Amino acid sequence: MRRAILSGSTFEEQIGYARAVVDDDWVHVSGTTGFDYSTMTIADGVVAQAEQCLANITAALAEADCTLADVVRVTYYLPDAADFEPCWPVLRRAFAEHRPAATMLECGLADPRMRIEIEVTARRRPRAGHGG
Repeated sequence: MRRAILSGSTFEEQIGYARAVVDDDWVHVSGTTGFDYSTMTIADGVVAQAEQCLANITAALAEADCTLADVVRVTYYLPDAADFEPCWPVLRRAFAEHRPAATMLECGLADPRMRIEIEVTARRRPRAGHGG
């Protein structure tokens, strides 16, 4: 079973991709930025953007019947590697309990306002009351 999950981001429409794709038990969440997709606004600070990235990812995972606890792989993309360490407390709150494999890359992003982009892969697991 393959299903696309859309967030309503104008980027998805303009570029032609889905926020996430559910493929059987796997959930592939596209690189997700700090834009609030309901207003298409973005905060200036990298920490606020990291928090919004995780909120956007959490929403996509919820549509796939997953949580951050199901994430097995996370990749962080930042135009400035020095911005990564200030995000660590936010990332630790999200992932420390379940510890996915992780990579951080310094690279250019599509919009100069973007300070971080986060991509995750999750694996759906049966839960009590969810047909598992």
